[in-house]
Formats: sequence, structure tokens, C-alpha cells
Amino acid sequence: MVWPWRRKKRRTLARIAIEGPIAGPTRTRVLKALKQVEERECPALLLRIDSPGGTVGDSQEIHTAIGRLRDKGCRVVASFGNISASGGVYVGVAAEKIVANPGTITGSIGVILRGNNLSRLLERIGIQFETVKSGLYKDILSPDRALTDAERELLQSLIDSSYGQFVEAVASGRGISEASVRTFADGRVFSGAQAQQLGLVDELGDEEHARRMAAELAGLDPEKSKPITFGAPPKTFAGLIPGRAALRNLRQALSLDLAWSGQPLWLYRP
Repeated sequence: MVWPWRRKKRRTLARIAIEGPIAGPTRTRVLKALKQVEERECPALLLRIDSPGGTVGDSQEIHTAIGRLRDKGCRVVASFGNISASGGVYVGVAAEKIVANPGTITGSIGVILRGNNLSRLLERIGIQFETVKSGLYKDILSPDRALTDAERELLQSLIDSSYGQFVEAVASGRGISEASVRTFADGRVFSGAQAQQLGLVDELGDEEHARRMAAELAGLDPEKSKPITFGAPPKTFAGLIPGRAALRNLRQALSLDLAWSGQPLWLYRP
């Protein structure tokens, strides 16, 4: 027997926060949260983004999952916080509407790939690499030598392809032409107010403004619709230790330069 109350949709306003670099752990957490929102049949989602971006593939997976959620009828509004740049923009344009603070740092549409040429340092300290490889490009971006012209051309084609995907997603999500997007998609950053003039942002306002917009789009009462947060990162006792945040930021910075070296990134790197 199915009780009558179980047949009713849950008229719940959902909230998911994307904070910090968009990489493996963040992707896993956000995708799981999006699945929960879908299973609960929430009519609206407030997507809070405070991120400088991250890896290309992880940003694309979240973008695609948001699209599937919208296809199920969920109204999605993105709220840009202190910063929503590069991959943060890519994720955000999957939403139906975008709200940003006037001073939000956003934009940085583009791709970056960095390697480390340590050949001179290694030569000075007497270290040499011996490489055996199966193909001409198998050790591309090896730190013991500079790129060849052919390798640089190959990597540039990779970057151009990823950049084209970014431009296409922004143009489709914001309803503007790719030609228009390319006029400002050169890596520069904007304030929220500037982004609104370019069509990257619909309205200026805080998260509360975005919450009310999401509720209204879904036919909910903005005065009574308090969001339920899905996928919140677990709180630990270590987070209360003084200086813990500084150590976390340092660890994130090191991961960008070490763990992500050689990867195409949709990341704002000042």
C-alpha cells in the first residue's frame, strides 16, 4: 500500500555550495548532491558558487549534471559569491539565471596549461633524466627540458579545443553568440556589475536575492521557502584549530602547481 502523502512532490528549495577549486573531491560531493536533489524532486535549486575554477573534466561533469536536473523540470539559479571565475563560470552558465554581487570577481574565460622547465637547475646540481619512451610526444612537458616547436603546437591545439568548448557553453547558456563571447573571453576578469553589462549575469544581488528568484521561478512562496543544503562538506574538529584555514589555502596552492601541472585548467590564477 502507498500512503497518499508519499505521492506528493516535495516542494523543497534545495541549495548546493561549490567552494574552492573544482577538482575530484568537490566533483564527487556536488554530483552526489545533485543526484539527491533529483531524487527528492526539488522544484528549485540555489547553486552558490565561490570558486576560482579548476580542472576541465570536473567542471564539465558538474555542468552536464545541472543540465540533466533542469531537463527534469528543476529551476536552477546560480549565486556568485566573492569569486566565480573560469570553471566557476562554466558551471554557473548551466543555470537558468545568474545573480552576482556588484563586486564579485568573475570572468577569466579561457584555458591555461603550465609545466615546469627545470633543466638549468637540474644541470647546475648535476641531475640528468634518462628517458625511454614509446612515442615522440610521450614525455611532453617533462621538467628536464624545454618544449620543442612541434610539442608547443600540439599543446596549443589541445588548448584551442578546450577553449572552443568553453566559449560554446557560455554562448549557449547565456543566449549570446559565440562571436560576442570571444570579444571578452580572453582571460580577463570582471566585476559582477561589468559581467551584467556583458550578459554573463542576469541580476545584481546577494544570495538572498538569488534564493527569492529561485523560489519565484518554481512557484514557491519566497517568504516561506527556506533552502535545505545538500552535499555540505563535513565539519571536523581540526577546522577549529587556529591557522588551519591558512594551511588549507597553502595546500590548495601547492596542489595547483604540483598535482595539476601539465593539465589543461579552467582556472583563474592571478
